[in-house]
Amino acid sequence: MTVIVKIQSEAIDIAACMLEADGFTDDFGAQLSFTGYVRRDDYCDPISHLFIDHYPVVTEKQITKIIDIALQQWSVSNVIVVHRVEKVNVGEAIVWVMTQAKSRVDAYAANEFIMDYLKVSAPFWKKECFENLEEKWVEAKVSDQAKFQTWCAAR
Repeated sequence: MTVIVKIQSEAIDIAACMLEADGFTDDFGAQLSFTGYVRRDDYCDPISHLFIDHYPVVTEKQITKIIDIALQQWSVSNVIVVHRVEKVNVGEAIVWVMTQAKSRVDAYAANEFIMDYLKVSAPFWKKECFENLEEKWVEAKVSDQAKFQTWCAAR
């Protein structure tokens, strides 16, 4: 079993991430990857970029803990989470999550669970920076919080 958590300011090289995942030799039948991007049009004013802050080491430990919970819930053999910090421009990948499991059901569920956690509870602080030079700190959306609560209730 392999668990990798990377927090980085550099662009996410998805092709390199996929090659790393393909190098795992565990017995798995499904590999699922999710890539989240910074979108331009969340509001009336276009976004130019996000600025993401975090607590080094603490963030990695918290993400590793949630991966451990996913490993207890589903038969997952390998997980990689790569998350950007600092300035991330519109159109750039902000997060990449890969799960490998014997079945697609486990790969999908574990991947979605990890992403829902990252959206709501991971120790990241995101500031939207708009083209008109205004800035706004992002709060978790009510819909994202409700979705994450369904995972908590199921445990």
